[in-house]
Order: sequence, then C-alpha cells, then structure tokens
Amino acid sequence: MRALFVTSEAVPLIKTGGLADVSGALPGALREIGIDCRMLLPGYPQVLAAVTDLTPVAELTGLPRGFTAQLLQGTSPKSGTPLYVLDAPAAYQRPGGPYQDLHGQDHPDNAWRFALLSKAAAILASPASPLEWRPEVLHCNDWQSGLAPAYLNFMGAAVPSLMTVHNLAYQGIFPPDMLHDLDLPAWCFDVEGVEYYGNLSFLKAGLFYADRLTTVSPSYAQEIQHEPLGMGMQGLLATRKDRLTGILNGIDAAEWNPSSDLFLNAEYSQRAPSGKKKCKRALQKEMGLTEKADAPLFGLIARMTHQKGLDLVLSVADGLIARGAQLVMLGTGDKAIEHAVRDMALRYPGQAACFIGYDEALSHRIEAGSDLFLMPSRFEPCGLNQMYSLRYGAVPIVHATGGLRDTVREGVTGFVFAEPTAHSLWLAVERALTRYADATAWKAMMRAGMAEDFSWEHSAKGYAALYREALERR
Repeated sequence: MRALFVTSEAVPLIKTGGLADVSGALPGALREIGIDCRMLLPGYPQVLAAVTDLTPVAELTGLPRGFTAQLLQGTSPKSGTPLYVLDAPAAYQRPGGPYQDLHGQDHPDNAWRFALLSKAAAILASPASPLEWRPEVLHCNDWQSGLAPAYLNFMGAAVPSLMTVHNLAYQGIFPPDMLHDLDLPAWCFDVEGVEYYGNLSFLKAGLFYADRLTTVSPSYAQEIQHEPLGMGMQGLLATRKDRLTGILNGIDAAEWNPSSDLFLNAEYSQRAPSGKKKCKRALQKEMGLTEKADAPLFGLIARMTHQKGLDLVLSVADGLIARGAQLVMLGTGDKAIEHAVRDMALRYPGQAACFIGYDEALSHRIEAGSDLFLMPSRFEPCGLNQMYSLRYGAVPIVHATGGLRDTVREGVTGFVFAEPTAHSLWLAVERALTRYADATAWKAMMRAGMAEDFSWEHSAKGYAALYREALERR
C-alpha cells in the first residue's frame, strides 16, 4: 500500500510541537510494517539544510495564485523515510519559524503558504501528478494541510484522504475574501464546506471533506464531539463520529530508553533500576537542590501556559515543599507564569529549581532523576511526557483528560485526578506521597509503569487498518 503523509513539521528537520514528533516517527513505523509511506514537507531553510540528498524530480504547476514550485526528493536523516520537499522560496525561505517571524508574529501570508502545501499534496495524489509514484491514500495532519482533502475532492480524484487532528485548538482561520486567492470555489464557503462562523477554516475543510478522521487518543476523540473541547467543531465531529477514530500516539523507544540514554549519568532498566538513584542525585546536584536521597522529587516539563495547568502546580508548590518534597521545572511560555515559576524557585533554594527555556538533554535527565512527574493539563490530546515518565520510572500524576486518561492507570502506574483544580491535584499528590512512603509498593508501581509498551508499532497498525478501510469504502 502506498501512502503520502503531509505535514508542516517533522523531527529532526524542524519542530515547534508534538506534530513534529509524530511526523518524525509514524511514517517510519508504517514503512516497517510494509506500507510504502512517503512524506511531503515545505521547503523551509532548516529542511533544505538538513536533508543532504535532495534532488529535483518535478515541477508543480496549478498552485494557488498561479504559482509554480520545484519538487525535490530526498531521505529523512532519522528514519530513512523518502521525502518530497516543496521548494518554493517565496513561501518558505524566510527567517523565523514555520508559522511565525523572528518577533513571534504570524507570517501574514500563512493562508497562501499552506494552501500551496495542501494543493501540492492533492496534485501528487491525483492523475495530474508528474510523478510515477502515486499514493493510494493521502494522510493529512492538522490545519496546515487541511485544504488538501478539499482540493482533492474538487479535482474529482478517487484517492481517499485521512485527516488527523493533533490539537483542535489550532484551526487555520482566515478571512472569507481569501477564497479566490486560494483557488477555492465560491460555493464551498458554506456550513457544508469550509465556512466556520463567517470565516474560512483550513481545519474545517479537512474535517468535512476527508474520508476518515483521526485524532491522537481514544478519549480525545470522544471529548472533541462535545463542548468545551470541540472548539466550535463539535457538531461536525459528532455527525461524522462513524468516521472518527482515536489512535494513541507512540514514543520513540530507542531515543527514550533509560538503559541506553546517552544524556543520563547512569543507565537503568525495569529489571535493574538501581541507576535511577544515581540519576536523581546527579539531577539534584545539577539543579542546585539538596542531595537528599529520600526527598520525593517532582519533575515537570511543559509549555508554561494555562492549558498545561502551571497555575495549579504553583498553587500546590508550597504544600509540596512543606511535605519535604523537591520540585524541578523546565519550559517556556507565558511571561507571567515564567516569572511566577522563577519566584517560586527563589523562595525555596535547595528545594525548588527551574530552567526557563528548553534543553533536550536536561529533559531526559529530569525524567530519569524524578520520582514523580506532574502533568495537570486542562486538556491534552495525547501527551508524550507521561509516556516518557512511565518508561523512566517517574510515576506520573495527571489530569483525567485525553491521552493522559488513556495511558495512566490510577493506583497501578500513576495517579489520576478528575477535576482540573488545585484541590483535586493536591489530593492526588497526597495519594502519591502516601504510596512513596511505602518503598515496596513504590517499587512495584515504578516497575508496572516501566513495563508498559507505547511503541509506534501499535499506532502504525491502527493507521494501516484505517487506510485499508478507506480504500475499501472508496
């Protein structure tokens, strides 16, 4: 089976969030189970610099605004997945990130930039493709490729499309007067089409026109059919629930493996966990905490935003410290929250520490050195850090939402609280500290979490089944 995987970011080439992690792993996992999966990416400067074997293979015409672009072919340096790169310097060769400039402002022509990506994907999946290789399934991801199922539909192509929502909060909303500029017919600006509360939504287009819809955990697939997590799309998603499936993301089991992690100060595993104590002591030293073996050490790695529940953590921080615990936090985000986190760390020298920013190596060491891991997100489509934590023996404390609910088992592998409030979080912390005081019970919980299997193979098999189902329906 042949599948074209369309994405706006993928590790190790370019990353702003979890979409890049999925895009960097899932195509390779699909190839390992026999799917001829290839990836289409925009030609950002970072991508062109990182892929060393790019060669021109075709010229794409018929793009929005009458644009013409070169299609380059190469290989992902991480997974070996074949890549198609849309080389359009006017759209992608600019300073800043994929979506924002150096000042953190959205590129003003984002609608056109990602309409190019979507239209290119539709062309490659249609009889108009200049390539001999042609996909049997078009797999689109998030709003940046949301117009591809619409374009494919308008072209009358018979190839089925699948739309994966990684986070429904990002919807690609633009003014309706852009329809003509994006080569969209006027009649599609309708509730039965791309219209979304008077605007044009790329994500709405994908959700309406794609043959199959997926999101990144079973619980999130249910949550987005209702308010508030439906973000205005709940009606459409509920009417298409027979086409909507939640498939849990996986993790890179080679990169996140405490028995071979080069970022750690000691190796350890489920069967030989003693190295974790060395990692905890090393993390305490690195972060300026008192090197106290019996102090329960809580870790947190997250965007410092309201969605991630950082305010809840700050509300219980005094109580944690009063109970003799330690707290390490890593992340960046809202400036007011960053400031509050710094203040908290300054109030408790030797007991609390923070790193404002992002450091990949430090994130591995926090997972390895922490006894417990806080993840109180108000909503979380899938989440990866709770899975890293389970693998590294850092018992997670999570809010019962999305993928957190699907991956952490209360009292068995972690602790789950029902309401996104400081009180509910604190009750979970109390349960965790009570269990931590029982060394035998704590070791059993750690080992149960480390035994969980969240490899990408399970996810890939789920997507392969949906590909076959979409082909059969067509």
